[in-house]
Amino acid sequence: MDIQIKPLVTEKATAYSESQNTYTFAVTPNANKFQIKDIVEKLYNVRVVRVNTANYAGKRKQRYTKGGLIRGRRDAFKKAYVTVAEGQKIDYYGNI
Repeated sequence: MDIQIKPLVTEKATAYSESQNTYTFAVTPNANKFQIKDIVEKLYNVRVVRVNTANYAGKRKQRYTKGGLIRGRRDAFKKAYVTVAEGQKIDYYGNI
């Protein structure tokens, strides 16, 4: 099973990572906590203490064009809050 993981860099997520040592990722909806833990430990070489997840449903979107109304749907995703061990950090931009 291929799990997509993408760091979420927002003001709230950055403040949360600085105060709680917890980092936020967007992952595929069918990923479980054990898979998320394994992939984060392998990618960033840190020890994961805890993983919390939240499911987000896809939102309905519509826009008006010359051809009429176009309706669609944004993809659903799961947000993972990953807490790493004390003294360790995740550098999102180190792999670039």
